[in-house]
Amino acid sequence: MAPGTAARPRRLKTQDWVRPAVYYGSLVPLVLLAVRALTDRLGANPIAEVLNQLGLLGLVFLVASLACTPLKIAFGWKWPVAVRRTLGLFAFFTLLFHFVVYLVFDQQLDLAAVLRDVGERPFITVGLAGLVLMVPLAVTSTRGSLKRLGARRWQRLHRLAYLAGALGVVHYLLRVKADATEPLAYGAVLGVLFLVRLVDWARRRAARSARATP
Repeated sequence: MAPGTAARPRRLKTQDWVRPAVYYGSLVPLVLLAVRALTDRLGANPIAEVLNQLGLLGLVFLVASLACTPLKIAFGWKWPVAVRRTLGLFAFFTLLFHFVVYLVFDQQLDLAAVLRDVGERPFITVGLAGLVLMVPLAVTSTRGSLKRLGARRWQRLHRLAYLAGALGVVHYLLRVKADATEPLAYGAVLGVLFLVRLVDWARRRAARSARATP
């Protein structure tokens, strides 16, 4: 560097502040739920309250992670893709904790009772299936996994996230007993996101066909 010249400060990119904002912002509802549990402010049925809140938060994180690529497609924004992995991992671990609370506190580690629930209560069957689908997605969320699998196979595997999201919505829909407005709203959002991906896929396929045509 020439004498008397100062280093030009690096320009702050959107990703530089969005990543930590999303990470710490995602922690807030979980911390607030923990505070409510520690201060005995979960109502008359604390286990049910924790299960409901964790399930809803997990679905919100999952739908938010699925919205990242459609936002890039629709608006050209790059920052949503930078936080997609963070949101997906928050979804997985929140829903995993949701299941652990059910297993440990609701069923007292009674595996026979859990198996009966899985066989007899459809909303539990569907919810567990969605969580199982998310396991390989969480395991292969690293850059090393992307390199080992290759971009194409990795992308195909991670399309399971939409199926996991659909199962989450069905789980929520079967769980509610009266007003189905909220789970149907999540289902509608998920449908719009999938439609954006489908239209983009069709557009890119048509463009490839046009380039290949003599």
